[in-house]
Amino acid sequence: MKMWITSTLTAALLTQGALASSPADGPPDATLRSSSGDEVRLSKWRGKPVILFYEDKDSTTLNAGLKEELFARGKERNLLGSAWVVAVANLRKFDFFPARQIALSYVRDEEKKVGVPILVDLDGTMGSAPWGLPMKTSNVLLLDAQGAVVYRYSGKMKPEEQVAFFSALSTLVGVDLNTPAAPKAPGATP
Repeated sequence: MKMWITSTLTAALLTQGALASSPADGPPDATLRSSSGDEVRLSKWRGKPVILFYEDKDSTTLNAGLKEELFARGKERNLLGSAWVVAVANLRKFDFFPARQIALSYVRDEEKKVGVPILVDLDGTMGSAPWGLPMKTSNVLLLDAQGAVVYRYSGKMKPEEQVAFFSALSTLVGVDLNTPAAPKAPGATP
């Protein structure tokens, strides 16, 4: 029964993702900024699946458990290079002097801590079409290697939603991330 629910959720999510960007329009893209102010297009990360987090400053901890679990499962299965992880900070309410510089400095410090590029959205690009993401919460998206959205969730994920997320990610990376990893052989290096 659990397998059926997981499969059904995955199929529903993948179907929703297919509807999110029609083939005629192509996959969505956005021009954002790096923490140093350079323009960066999301399409830069095509070629591998992308796990995208879009959050405002008050929402960065909503899905902290998912982020920790994502890293743990990726490390456990030696998959950390199988997908890009891209964070986008919604800094729209800080787009004025001197707040902008203070916010960008904070983002640069966070990038160093987490080792993941953090792009900034100063003008609400990700809240506008074609993305239409809520601006005041945590948003988690999975994009396939061509940039099409295959999974999208806004808010704090419950355990069953994390199962759906990992099922969709499993499809993208070709490894089942919902079952425990095989135990390491004695004497094997971690």
